Amino acid sequence: MGTTPTLDEIRTRSEELGIEFFFAQFVDMYARPSAKLIPAWNLDDFVENGAGFAGFAAGEIGQTPADPDIAAMPDLASFTPVPWQPNLARFACDITVEGEPWPYDPRTILKNMLAKAGAKGYEFKIGLELEYFLIRQRDDGSIEIADPLDTLEKPCYDLRGLTRNYDFLTTVSKYVNGLGWGNYANDHEDANGQFEQNFTYEDALTSCDRAIFFRYMVHTIAQQRGMLATFMPKPFSDLTGNGCHFHMSLWKDGTNVFLDEADPRGLGLSESAYHFIGGLVKHARAYSAVTAPTVNSYKRLKVGTTISGATWAPAWISYGYNNRTQMLRVPGPGRVEDRTID
Repeated sequence: MGTTPTLDEIRTRSEELGIEFFFAQFVDMYARPSAKLIPAWNLDDFVENGAGFAGFAAGEIGQTPADPDIAAMPDLASFTPVPWQPNLARFACDITVEGEPWPYDPRTILKNMLAKAGAKGYEFKIGLELEYFLIRQRDDGSIEIADPLDTLEKPCYDLRGLTRNYDFLTTVSKYVNGLGWGNYANDHEDANGQFEQNFTYEDALTSCDRAIFFRYMVHTIAQQRGMLATFMPKPFSDLTGNGCHFHMSLWKDGTNVFLDEADPRGLGLSESAYHFIGGLVKHARAYSAVTAPTVNSYKRLKVGTTISGATWAPAWISYGYNNRTQMLRVPGPGRVEDRTID
């Protein structure tokens, strides 16, 4: 993680960019973002006291209507200018209640686990692959693929599909790269109307903050063009679903602890990486309640076929080398991909 900027540095940067408002943004246990809009003149109070919310109204975050208000406290390191709205920036926030960290805040839970790793000298890094559909809503409320010409049985990597959506995809790409996130590839995925846009891996907290903002970005740009975007795991029963694959590695003193080029099993993994895989395999059924938490999630994680001929989603607790049918795929030396996550 980089150095956290000071309040004065944030104020100066905001004035240089012409920022007039800030989003105080946090997520519930389903990663649904909530926010308040804070005028820039109130930055000092926002940083000191946070933005108040009725927690129960904001989603699943461990509160009832009888609980005290939550306060969204901005993490200054998460300062993110909103590319399509030049006078607006976003802060990812941690939730507190009566001055104490709220134990059911997903960002706080993640920070606590990363702190435990950090106390042992480790840094957990992840790269995320967020798949999504571009759709339109019919008059009767049902949905359809936004591109009526996207009808191939095997549309993955379709050149014409990319061309028809060039404006949308390149706008997202330019915004992501303008933020310094390193978008390095954009593709048409396996289902009709499905896309994926990749950016470089970072420490886990930074990557997750970026993932939340990326989804918000895609939703907003789609709506600006008369479409909707959905990251829902399985919006169409006959098409491949959306995953949010995590590519994970563990680092210490700038060295990838998961990497071992001399791995006798030939996967390029260290014994620590195999122990990591063993823990995921042992606890797969339990942790899937968090990584794939909805009924719709399990419509993706099952044996079956789609129009393209494959679901590309795991159904068994397993691991293997560069095999996309596995729950845990080893796409290359020194990292492990979890394909259950949505």
